[in-house]
Amino acid sequence: MSESLDTGRPHPARVYDYMLGGKDNFAADRAAAAKGLEVNPNAATAPRQNRAFLQRTVRFLAESGVHQFLDIGTGLPTSPNVHEVAQGVYPSARIVYADNDPLVLAHARGLLTGSPEGRTAYVDGDLRDPATILAGAREVLDFDQPVGLLLFAVLHFLDDTDEPYRIVDELVAALPAGSHVVISHITADHDPESWERFVTVMRGQGITSRLRSHAEVSRFFTGLELVAPGVLPIARWRPDAVVEFTDAQVALYGGVARKP
Repeated sequence: MSESLDTGRPHPARVYDYMLGGKDNFAADRAAAAKGLEVNPNAATAPRQNRAFLQRTVRFLAESGVHQFLDIGTGLPTSPNVHEVAQGVYPSARIVYADNDPLVLAHARGLLTGSPEGRTAYVDGDLRDPATILAGAREVLDFDQPVGLLLFAVLHFLDDTDEPYRIVDELVAALPAGSHVVISHITADHDPESWERFVTVMRGQGITSRLRSHAEVSRFFTGLELVAPGVLPIARWRPDAVVEFTDAQVALYGGVARKP
């Protein structure tokens, strides 16, 4: 179930919205973002590059024959959304969004509408409760056909005590063969000091943040077949154009993998 709307406490989805230039956030979210950017200005680059990675990978999956998507931790609508990209390739694509912020829920119901041929839906659920998300997704998606599981910039909000690898394993286990998993995850590998300062600020604002190394992010794909070029800084995953940012500025690893 979603959290109650507490405007006095920052929420990752709303902080992310602010960093993308959105307006669906509150003073607490803006204050948290400002403090984070003060200690690490590159935190503003990561969200924008993550959205570009979303567009490239969803388009890749849709063109590869994956026409159903489960996007967990979708955040506030920022166009183009998953359904806009997927249905731009395949109009009958089905998309289920899942998040636990009530503000996201309100916006999703009003804005996340797709093509007449396809379908979009929203599941009110927490990543730490994959069973609830999967149950809701099954009402819209056909789990006898390939599904694209999307985990964009959400796993770093799970601490080790939340057992993130078990959660991903449980989600993947529910997918049929031929499904794909897309993950992006913040790392401190390229600039440890700046990102550690950022994480310290976020934790001080009540937002769990767990930076993971290349090996730790790669572990989420255990048992899956990685799509070339593998797990690497997201700006270098099949870029549409030359990216001028450094790995330290982008600061997210990402990859796409197929379930055999």
